[in-house]
Amino acid sequence: MAIRLIYLLGCQTFRRLALLARSSAAKDIEILMLRHQLTVAQRIHPRPRFS
Repeated sequence: MAIRLIYLLGCQTFRRLALLARSSAAKDIEILMLRHQLTVAQRIHPRPRFS
């Protein structure tokens, strides 16, 4: 159990360090891609309307 917790904390730490090392342009491109994915998902599965 403790080993898994240490592993997960290490993974989170490396993810945050990798995020800090990325350029601003790479972050902007990722945001645009995520917005596009959200738009496509909303088009395929629209929100249900309240009646």
